[in-house]
Amino acid sequence: MTSKLMDYFNKQPRIGVLSTSSKDGKVDSAVFGSPNMVDEKTVVIILGNNRTFSYLQENPYATFLITEPGKDIMEWKGIRVYLKMKESATSGEMLDSIKSQIAKLAGEERAKMIYAIVTFEIIELRPLVDIGQGWEKSI
Repeated sequence: MTSKLMDYFNKQPRIGVLSTSSKDGKVDSAVFGSPNMVDEKTVVIILGNNRTFSYLQENPYATFLITEPGKDIMEWKGIRVYLKMKESATSGEMLDSIKSQIAKLAGEERAKMIYAIVTFEIIELRPLVDIGQGWEKSI
């Protein structure tokens, strides 16, 4: 099951929506293509110096929603991944390495937009459409 989830989560190209909230309940949702599941319980995301990063500093919980369209809503595939931030870094060897890779692939301007690398623990998985099916039936 874990291998299947990692394959699905890391499939490219794909985008998803990362939702966060501030300590006082203000909600933010943003489209991301960068999240990467590195092992069965860990997701790594690169962020800019933006609302998402700011809210995570106040409240470490987030949800990443991945969807793939189907013929109708019941045939859409997807999963909701509930996360808790373990750590964030705005400097260091790992962040420098990622910025260097992005600069080579997408240019210096894109690399300059990267502000932080954030590591999350997966705390729960739920299906895209929660009608009593196990998530594995939705991917």
